[in-house]
Amino acid sequence: MYFRRKIDQELLTWSLELKRKPILLRGARQVGKSAAVRELAIHFEHFLEINFEEQKEVHKLFAGDLAPIELCRNLSAMFNVAIVPGKTLLFFDEIQGCLPAISSLRFFYEKIPGLHLIAAGSLLEFALEELPSFGVGRIRSMFVYPFSFDEFISACGEEQLLEAKQQASVKHPLPETLHQKLVNQFKRFLLVGGMPEAVAEYTQGNDLLACQRVLDDLIISLKADFTKYKKRVPVLRIAEVFESVVQQNGGKFFFAKAATESNHKQVKEALELLIMAGLVIPVTHTSANGIPLGAGADIKKRKMLIFDTGIFQRLLGLDISKVLFEDSFELVNKGAIAELYAGLELIRTSSCYQQISLYYWQREALNSNAEVDYLIQKQQEIIPMEVKSGKKGSMQSLHLFLKEKNMPFGIRLSLENFSSYGQIRVYPLYAVSNLVNE
Repeated sequence: MYFRRKIDQELLTWSLELKRKPILLRGARQVGKSAAVRELAIHFEHFLEINFEEQKEVHKLFAGDLAPIELCRNLSAMFNVAIVPGKTLLFFDEIQGCLPAISSLRFFYEKIPGLHLIAAGSLLEFALEELPSFGVGRIRSMFVYPFSFDEFISACGEEQLLEAKQQASVKHPLPETLHQKLVNQFKRFLLVGGMPEAVAEYTQGNDLLACQRVLDDLIISLKADFTKYKKRVPVLRIAEVFESVVQQNGGKFFFAKAATESNHKQVKEALELLIMAGLVIPVTHTSANGIPLGAGADIKKRKMLIFDTGIFQRLLGLDISKVLFEDSFELVNKGAIAELYAGLELIRTSSCYQQISLYYWQREALNSNAEVDYLIQKQQEIIPMEVKSGKKGSMQSLHLFLKEKNMPFGIRLSLENFSSYGQIRVYPLYAVSNLVNE
């Protein structure tokens, strides 16, 4: 069964454009890239999917001339599928396995602009690093992530609940019964996570234990991929750094804690590979003195997020009953799972056409430490966001930031319903997408 995703509409819109660039779908392994393309294929008369990892023979067609017309003629003959501009969807899957195929994409835009061509790959960033240029201006990238909470709610068949959530706001909060229903679904989403296989398992029987087994399988698969990252970096070191990201979630990442027998440079190299693979997402400190936020960034001060809450809770061995039945997540990994979720939602619910950078603010002073979990930019405004893992908690850091930076308002994300306290606008944790899309 296929569940509707945000990327579906973007791909359909692209397919209807009169002159279109080839699409390069980018994202971590098993987040649903191939499934989204196959769903789009139902709108076409012909569909040809080529997997460069499985079908090694096809590499020979890309070993010489990369002329698109010749390539299409040969691919059509090899697979007995007509390749007709406007009628055929051509899909190059796991394209990182064939560097010449990546190079060929730019020529398709120049020579056959009417052809619908999509390429995808799970470890694309490694392959792109080896190419001096892969067609800047001639290829459009789209980034795919695990399910967002909205997509999860839709997959659970709660379309009316999703619509009610999307229409709610600080001025128009939800009825308490609907709010509580969304909180309950949100807690389950933290445990299931957004990996399509885990979501599919949950929707079939609402069995969280079965989902845990699926997550275990996914973790084994992800770790097995470490051998493909870089031969010069030991798999054990990558695995250690990956585990350390999980352990250090919620705080500044310390390289010294990341690996037992590796120096700063070695840990940094392993961490960069995990970021390139899409399994780890950095949150960078910024002074927030102006726009863009990146202008005041300090890459020496970073937090690191693992890419999915389901994978996170499984690796950490959290007590799922506490997540489900406690009114606060303070007892669950000190509430860090709520902060992790908020950061991931900011990325998943933003535009798929760019990689969103995450930022936080911190002031370290004697007896006066302060930290704001996330800062986002909307038009010319900087909006500070503080994540609370329950319904209570002071907002001293948020108030301090607003005063110091002379900002008009800040956001509190918590398990509360939509509301406001003076300069503070309260959004439920499940409503990060509301904030992004407003």
